[in-house]
Amino acid sequence: MLVKNLIQKRQAKGFRFAVVASQYNARFVDSMTAAALDHLRRAGAAVVDLFRVPGAFEIPVVVGELVRRKPKAYDAVICLGLIVRGETTHADHIGQAVTESLASAQMQYGIPLIHEVLVVANEAQATARCLDPEKNRGVEAAQTAVSMAQLMASMKSCFRVSRRSRPD
Repeated sequence: MLVKNLIQKRQAKGFRFAVVASQYNARFVDSMTAAALDHLRRAGAAVVDLFRVPGAFEIPVVVGELVRRKPKAYDAVICLGLIVRGETTHADHIGQAVTESLASAQMQYGIPLIHEVLVVANEAQATARCLDPEKNRGVEAAQTAVSMAQLMASMKSCFRVSRRSRPD
C-alpha cells in the first residue's frame, strides 16, 4: 500500500547532496527530481548538484564517479529513475543490476546512496508514486538523504570522541 509522505522537519544545513536522475520516462522522473531538489533546498542544504543520465542503467556509473572522489564531495547521493515492466523480463534485469550496483558502491565507499529507481507494473503505479504531491517518492528520497547525512555525521563524531577517550 502506498502511503502519504510524512514531511519531516530535518535540517540539511551544511550538508552536500547530489541527485542522479534518468531522463528516460521524463514525465515521472522529472517530477520526483523537482520534489527532491525542492525539499533539499528548503531544508537548507549547502550544495545540491543535479546529474542527468539517459536511463536507469546509467545511474550507477555516474554514482561511482561521484563517490570515489577524495575528499568526499557529497554527504549523500539520491538516485532517481523509473522502469516500467513490459512484455519481457528486461525491466527486472535492469532494476536488479541497478540495485546491486548501488548497494555495492555504498558499502564500499561509505556514502549513503538513496535508491528511488522504481520498477512499476504500469503507468497508474508510476503516476501514484511520481506525480501525486502527497506520495511523490522524490520527497521521500530527499528526507532519507538528509536523515542519513545527519546519522553518518553523528557517527563520525562518536568515533572521534571514543578514540580520544580510549587509553593507549
